[in-house]
Amino acid sequence: MKNIYFALIILLFSCGTQQKPKDDTLETAKASIEKVMHDQEIAWNNHDLEGFMQGYWKSDSLKFYGSNGLTKGWKQTLANYQKGYPTKAESGTLKFVINDISKIEGDNYWVMGEYHLNRQVENANGVFIIIFKKIDGKWKIVADMSC
Repeated sequence: MKNIYFALIILLFSCGTQQKPKDDTLETAKASIEKVMHDQEIAWNNHDLEGFMQGYWKSDSLKFYGSNGLTKGWKQTLANYQKGYPTKAESGTLKFVINDISKIEGDNYWVMGEYHLNRQVENANGVFIIIFKKIDGKWKIVADMSC
């Protein structure tokens, strides 16, 4: 009987102190999403709008909602950026401030934050909510609402 009590005590203590495997899927996703956005900042600050657009899903199903309404598609979104920011003076220096990254479901996350453009012409600041999805092993923006 003492052996049974001893076994139960050992089992109880080993269950209570057993470390659970670390689930770093959320942290890995957040770090990967932050890297995409950091790479976008670098491209933008070099006035490389096509490089900036590499963070977006290259699809006709991409959606961008801004002050000019809804834009559909990667090519049209790029064309809008090229029209709105034709020179380095207009594009300036971009800084993102990420206020929240939250999992929606599966491999879908939203990012809420601020953008700050320091420009020669006039500074521009605003807020955004973007939706990231893991597509073919890479994190891509599938929807963007910026104002």
